Amino acid sequence: MPKKKPFSAGRVPLILFLCQIVSALDVPLDLVQPPTITQQSPKDYIIDPRENIVIQCEAKGKPPPSFSWTRNGTHFDIDKDPLVTMKPGSGTLVINIMSDGKAETYEGIYQCTARNERGAAISNNIVVRPSRSPLWTKERLEPITLRNGQSLVLPCRPPVGLPPAIIFWMDNSFQRLPQSERVSQGLNGDLYFSNVLPEDTREDYICYARFNHTQTIQQKQPISLKVISVDELNDTIAANLSDTEFYGAKPSKERPPTFLTPEGNESLKEELRGNVLSLECIAEGLPTPIIYWIKEDGTLPVNRTFYRNFKKTLQITQVSEADSGNYQCIAKNTLGAVHHTISVTVKAAPYWIVAPQNLVLSPGENGTLICRANGNPKPRIGWLTNGVPIEIAPDDPSRKIDGDTIIFSNVQERSSAVYQCNASNEYGYLLANAFVNVLAEPPRILTSANTLYQVIANRPALLDCAFFGSPRPTIEWFKGTRGSALHEDIYVLHDNGTLEIPVAQKDSTGTYTCVARNKLGMAKNEVHLEIKDPTRIIKQPEYAVVQRGSKVSFECKVKHDHTLIPTIMWLKDNGELPNDERFSIDKDHLVVTDVSDDDGGTYTCAANTTLDRVSASAVLRVVAPPPTPAPIYDVPNPPFDLELTNQLDKSVQLTWTPGDDNNSPITKFIIEYEDAMREAGIWHHQAEVSGTQTTAQLKLSPYVNYSFRVMAENSIGRSVPSEASEQYLTKAAEPDQNPTAVEGLGTEPDNLVITWKPLNGFESNGPGLQYKVSWRQKDGDDEWTSVVVANVSKYIVSGTPTFVPYLIKVQSLNDVGFAPEPAAVMGHSGEDLPMVAPGNVRVNVVNSTLAEVHWDPVPLKSVRGHLQGYRIYYWKAQGSSKRNRRHIEKKILTFQGSKTHGMLPGLQPYSHYTLNVRVVNGKGEGPASTDRGFHTPEGVPSAPSSLKIVNPTLDSLTLEWDPPSHPNGILTEYTLKYQPINSTHELGPLVDLKIPANKTRWTLKNLNFSTRYKFYFYAQTSVGSGSQITEEAITTVDEAGILPPDVGAGKGKEEWRKANVNGSRSFFGLKGLMPGTAYKVRVGAEGASGFVSSEDVFETGPAMASRQVDIATQGWFIGLMCAVALLILILLIVCFIRRNKGGKYPVKEKEDAHADPEIQPMKEDDGTFGEYSDAEDHKPLKKGSRTPSDRTVKKEDSDGSLADYGEGVNGQFNEDGSFIGQYSGRREKEQAEGNESSEAPSPVNAMNSFV
Repeated sequence: MPKKKPFSAGRVPLILFLCQIVSALDVPLDLVQPPTITQQSPKDYIIDPRENIVIQCEAKGKPPPSFSWTRNGTHFDIDKDPLVTMKPGSGTLVINIMSDGKAETYEGIYQCTARNERGAAISNNIVVRPSRSPLWTKERLEPITLRNGQSLVLPCRPPVGLPPAIIFWMDNSFQRLPQSERVSQGLNGDLYFSNVLPEDTREDYICYARFNHTQTIQQKQPISLKVISVDELNDTIAANLSDTEFYGAKPSKERPPTFLTPEGNESLKEELRGNVLSLECIAEGLPTPIIYWIKEDGTLPVNRTFYRNFKKTLQITQVSEADSGNYQCIAKNTLGAVHHTISVTVKAAPYWIVAPQNLVLSPGENGTLICRANGNPKPRIGWLTNGVPIEIAPDDPSRKIDGDTIIFSNVQERSSAVYQCNASNEYGYLLANAFVNVLAEPPRILTSANTLYQVIANRPALLDCAFFGSPRPTIEWFKGTRGSALHEDIYVLHDNGTLEIPVAQKDSTGTYTCVARNKLGMAKNEVHLEIKDPTRIIKQPEYAVVQRGSKVSFECKVKHDHTLIPTIMWLKDNGELPNDERFSIDKDHLVVTDVSDDDGGTYTCAANTTLDRVSASAVLRVVAPPPTPAPIYDVPNPPFDLELTNQLDKSVQLTWTPGDDNNSPITKFIIEYEDAMREAGIWHHQAEVSGTQTTAQLKLSPYVNYSFRVMAENSIGRSVPSEASEQYLTKAAEPDQNPTAVEGLGTEPDNLVITWKPLNGFESNGPGLQYKVSWRQKDGDDEWTSVVVANVSKYIVSGTPTFVPYLIKVQSLNDVGFAPEPAAVMGHSGEDLPMVAPGNVRVNVVNSTLAEVHWDPVPLKSVRGHLQGYRIYYWKAQGSSKRNRRHIEKKILTFQGSKTHGMLPGLQPYSHYTLNVRVVNGKGEGPASTDRGFHTPEGVPSAPSSLKIVNPTLDSLTLEWDPPSHPNGILTEYTLKYQPINSTHELGPLVDLKIPANKTRWTLKNLNFSTRYKFYFYAQTSVGSGSQITEEAITTVDEAGILPPDVGAGKGKEEWRKANVNGSRSFFGLKGLMPGTAYKVRVGAEGASGFVSSEDVFETGPAMASRQVDIATQGWFIGLMCAVALLILILLIVCFIRRNKGGKYPVKEKEDAHADPEIQPMKEDDGTFGEYSDAEDHKPLKKGSRTPSDRTVKKEDSDGSLADYGEGVNGQFNEDGSFIGQYSGRREKEQAEGNESSEAPSPVNAMNSFV
């Protein structure tokens, strides 16, 4: 019984075809072959420490391979470890840690090698690590109290596990905490509050870490959060503090957004190609900010962009290098917006462009292994053979390495081996095994015999013929027992042996034979093809408009192949029908009773068989019952009574009767035709006529079996097609046209390949389509030579002279006759390599980097092909060492057409070059001309390779340099120019110095001390000066700090006076100076880098005679002061008398009227306030007490350093540097305004300090 292989859709054969391409590379397991790794553990292998360790390594080969392992780069002897065993017939290791052992003992990098007599394959480096799920470190978490509206971040900081834990926040009841735009979890696991609300108060904020690998969950200690309103905060403070310390809490003001994460305005993000790029921005503010994302230099990818965590996280899947750029997140609320830019760079671990594939060759054949990968940065490609770096592997004369390609030529059985390609960069590596197996095997067919394929008519059919053989067999297909070989005019022959019939017809049914041949033998296999009629819906459901409460019926009649059993299914809006008894299916009808508004929609009838599926849909519109009957507007009914008249060879008249227009006038009729002979069931557009016509004159092609149908169209839509007309077979005729795209090109020196585009079925105009191919030499008197061929689009004429012009004609014909005489086109027989080298090669050196080459053209007959141009090979003469001679780099320049001269740019000055010239045609290059040498003259040198300044002293600097890397001639001398630079960066006079060419060191003396110099240095040849290199350096200062004592300008020589100043000071007062005297002052700093100083000159002012009058000695001033003192004394006496008499003054009266019971009276005995406590009493002041308005700072609070007062100090320095200013009352101001203080916080500020 033949095996059935039905094709139900077009994609299935394609998938099968692709799979066959891969499987065609496999060598049958009964043949000798090198090992192939079939299964291995992942590169990063995280194991469960509670289970035995299993490291997989499976391989196939013939003979079966043996296995060995390395651990951390050295041989792993499993026989010495009783806990380690290897599965029989496998390389898989089993480490029994459950009985006695620890997983940590077997951490490391493992690699498996599978080896047999044909080679060795190796696995990836398998990094084995046990999973870890550590506990949280114990910590004491203080309760958090916040004011309503403040922002908050609850840290999670989970323990570092392997693999990393999954973080989530829950309460004590294991319920996830609600999250929103205001409260959300960040990528790092922390819980972010843009602003807190009283409902956030709870004592069980718990961060959980789930370690999936070990199925364990760890939890952090609960965090307690209390959010209090401003009223609650004021009540709490008022109950515990005296009014001297209580100023009242203010509600949190609305504020613009700021970012909680990330910090700053910019940040960097790096991601690997293919991963998910996750960018996060979380902001705080009141009201809660909203996050927006844009890409500054482009748009976000539509199908790969996702927003998570209430748009706080932007994710781009399958990220690539094109996703690099600047991404901006914008946090916005009603008070403003803030931006953050994330610069994303996408790197890439290596990925395959072309992975090496197994290569099966027969002795003496050639082949290549290609290993091509890409990445960012570009990966390095390394080759190994049988697990050994190819550089130290045994030499193989059939092997040549060219970068990412290994070229094999004339292989023998000893050339069999397994090659490994390693592509690596800093982000990862790829390792691929590919064997070269040298075999001599006759063909064999791998596809099962008598396989039955079933295909729907007019669809592609793919017949499988998997094969193997070495050398690679050629495949031919035959139909029937005596059929000729099938060719590619109707069929497609794939490289993997599959035969494709693009459009399978009924006559394609039959038995097909696949024949595989090579020089060692032949094999064949038969398969069977059955063509089935397509399933069709001949009566489709129709659009319906029904009234609510009425009944509707949809009809669906299906026609199918009698050997296939269809399944009919009804759908509503592409889903199942409602489970409602009002819906019933009766044979070909779907009936809906008591129609409601919800029943409106699209109803689909789907017919399925094992090979195909068809469907048709109709819309049901439910309307309310109209008060009066209204016209029904619908698409027209289909035309009917189609009739063919005036039947001629190439035309016919079609007549029809229109159907009802359903209250919308018909605007046009559409006519379609079917070719029952070639494409039964497929309808093509023929013509369109206006809606008022009922006849049409149709143009026809010969030898077509026509059927026609008509559709009507109005403003509502198009009707269903009419019934098909009777068939009309037009008579055959000779072809109207000849093949197009006729060309004649030779592929070998002695042939002419004539190709053309064949006619299609309609263009053949009759049976027996063939082609008459004619040719003759263009320049000869030969007669036309002709041949008639069929079912091909190419003909090869052999034995032609090399590159001769031919006239070519291709004429179509059939059983009726010939097409019109075609026009002749010109072609050429095959090219051969040119025979003659260009002569009289001359070189004219233009300058040190440019030369002009002239040559005489070769005779055109010697070109033996299309002249493409001339090619110059030139190279620079190398040194005398063998190593240099072996690596001569030749450069090539090609000059198109018949040019006889060309320029060679980019030459290196003062060098000897050699060149030759070759002519080029379509076949390749001709012989080279005689080598011609020439010299380039000297040029200017490049800049010196380096310039360093060493050994600086007080008055000298030593320069060291390396000669130019490209002297471009003989150096004659060096030029050194230098000039000083003062403290304002102004340049001094330029000094020019010539230095002999043989020097590489030079010392400059008699320089100014502690002076910066700028140097310009370049080399010279006889041609001129090269590029310069610049450097700057400073002469050292006097380490003793004593300069010539020129203290007084014109006052003689005095020694320097010296004083040490604290390093934190930035000023110093000079005392005891003489008026009207010029002084020089120098300030020096001494540190790890040495002694650095700067100096200046100033002059004291002249002595001035005092003209001021001492006011204290004036009589009028003394009298005034006495009067004031007397007045004050009188006032004191009056007040004392009034107090003793119990008299009241306004303030006293006010206090008596509003007495506070908590205010204690002043003690009579000592005059102090009753509530006063001394400095050692730490009890809070009572609520009714009063303090001075200036909040005088206690002595113990004011003894701090000057730095504690920062900006709040207004003062000055006296001459010796002491501070004579006054402390300001800054702390009171800051507390009153609600700002943080550098002092110990008050209770109000202590609560604010959690923000």
